[in-house]
Amino acid sequence: MPKHQKTVSHKARFHIRFFFRKYPALPYVIKWLFISLMIGLSVGSASAGFLLSLQWATDFREHHLWLIGLLPVAGLLTGLLYHYFGQEVEAGNNLLLDTIHHPEKTIPFKMAPFVYLGTMATHFFGGSAGREGTALQMAGAIAFQISRPLRLMRDERRTLIIAAVAAGFGSVFGTPLAGAVFGLEVFLAGKIRYRAIFPAFASAVLADITTDFWGARHTHYHIDKIPDLGFLPVVYSVLAGIIFGICAAAFSQSLHRMSAFFRLKISYPPFRPVTSGIIVAVLVFAMGTTRYIGLGIPVISESFEKQLPLWDFALKMMFTVVTLSAGFKGGEVTPLFFIGATLGSALSLFIPLPFGLLAGMGFVAVFAGATNTPLACLLMGIELFGAECGVYVGIACVVSYLFSGRNSIYSGQKIGEAKNSRYDADCDQSFSDV
Repeated sequence: MPKHQKTVSHKARFHIRFFFRKYPALPYVIKWLFISLMIGLSVGSASAGFLLSLQWATDFREHHLWLIGLLPVAGLLTGLLYHYFGQEVEAGNNLLLDTIHHPEKTIPFKMAPFVYLGTMATHFFGGSAGREGTALQMAGAIAFQISRPLRLMRDERRTLIIAAVAAGFGSVFGTPLAGAVFGLEVFLAGKIRYRAIFPAFASAVLADITTDFWGARHTHYHIDKIPDLGFLPVVYSVLAGIIFGICAAAFSQSLHRMSAFFRLKISYPPFRPVTSGIIVAVLVFAMGTTRYIGLGIPVISESFEKQLPLWDFALKMMFTVVTLSAGFKGGEVTPLFFIGATLGSALSLFIPLPFGLLAGMGFVAVFAGATNTPLACLLMGIELFGAECGVYVGIACVVSYLFSGRNSIYSGQKIGEAKNSRYDADCDQSFSDV
């Protein structure tokens, strides 16, 4: 190589090294932008396919109600599938949380198709469940597969799963900002891992864009009336938040206790969803309504339009606990939206705030208390309902988080910082230990 070319090459390398020393975050941003792009495209596509097929399954079931009578058969097949072929992925969302805490663990790819098939069976035959659990597990299983070819280190695998959770949550609900914060907030209650903040936001936004590109649509909600901020509305919001927090704790405790009851009374796991399937099917036919099964999106929308009765939230809680505690697959979050929105709408009987506002507050606040993610739920409320209700939603989420106590729907969630000084000794424990 001629001398002048060597000089030019040496200067170029010098300038590149100088540039990277001046901006040390640039290599990190480039690397994780590339990884986030892969996560966003794959997870967003998977979420789109899941949402579209879930809508088809719901519509088909509502036009062929006799399928609900086959829910026990669907439970048996789901139970057999997981008992004989999927025990290592049966922990579901808790496996994702455990992998974040212990990145040396692995997430088998079969978690994605297993949870997809199980969730589709639940909704096709009339169980009461959500979709977030499926989206998160599909995202985690898909994203984890790229850790080996990219030779990611232990700490980088932790960041990878956080980004995948953010992408799955943000894309399935159409709330990328809430999805990003949920991924950062959910695994360690009370603390946020800022080291993963860029991958979480990038993955959630890219996954949401991808889901929209494939034509998967999200439900929109509107709050008609929001009162001016004042002393009394704030007091009423705190009171509502207390009730939402108690409701969240009741749901979490009921879910865990019913799961323990099924394990105690039915030793052969595949028979547990058969039993709950019989209970749900009999109740649906006896009541003559499908109002409390499936996602319940129409009822959630209804809660923003009129004042609903108090029993709606209680019946949805019962149907969901019976369905999910026995082994049916799906998420808890959309049922929590239903429970919170209908409870909020009903509270307008006693709390002098507009029922639409209370429905929106309950929608996210019960979820905040059940998952210990108040910041993500605040952002979700703003993304779904608009910034005008932000203060009311924020109050409800924070108060619900505090009053839900030491409870969580995720037993693998650890306590990073106690909710108050009285429980500081509980830090670094999981919610299943306290």
